[in-house]
Amino acid sequence: MAYVPEYVPKILIIDSQGQPVRWALMRRAARYYASGKVVTDLGENLFGMAGGMQEATGLRSEFLTSSIVMIRGRHRIPFGHAHVGLTKHRLFARDRQVCAYCGGHFAELDLTVEHILPVSRGGRHEWTNVVTACRSCNTRKGSRRPEEAHMPLLYVPYAVCRNEGFILSNRRILADQMMFLQASLPRHSRWAHG
Repeated sequence: MAYVPEYVPKILIIDSQGQPVRWALMRRAARYYASGKVVTDLGENLFGMAGGMQEATGLRSEFLTSSIVMIRGRHRIPFGHAHVGLTKHRLFARDRQVCAYCGGHFAELDLTVEHILPVSRGGRHEWTNVVTACRSCNTRKGSRRPEEAHMPLLYVPYAVCRNEGFILSNRRILADQMMFLQASLPRHSRWAHG
């Protein structure tokens, strides 16, 4: 039976321009190395993986990678893919699990996606029209606008950029990966300063 580590690290793959390409598991990172696509390792954390037995030496092969790997070329983002998809988890992470109305910090189970301009009144399901709200505040606001419900927003919603999307999509991001991605975040991002 093969040993499976409790924590399987995700490697941040970036292009030669420093733009994030994807989160990769160790096997995919190993394929980048094997195909000669890796330019350099940038991460501070190192991870190893054992391979098969080498026929010539009889020794087990080993693979070592850092937490951030730069590959050759410039990654072109297909038209329409620069936008970060809105999910409940990403919204709660963007807003740091803080209710936009009462300011309380809640567990994900106690939070809701709150449309500032309700969908029933023409509001859209997009980053700039949604905030995190606790169930109590969401119920109290109902299908009214915040000013109609006398519930002012404590923070302004915003659309997340590509690097912030990478931060929001990895629940177990490493410190060196976080610092790399934070370096190019806009000042208005809630993740720009840790």
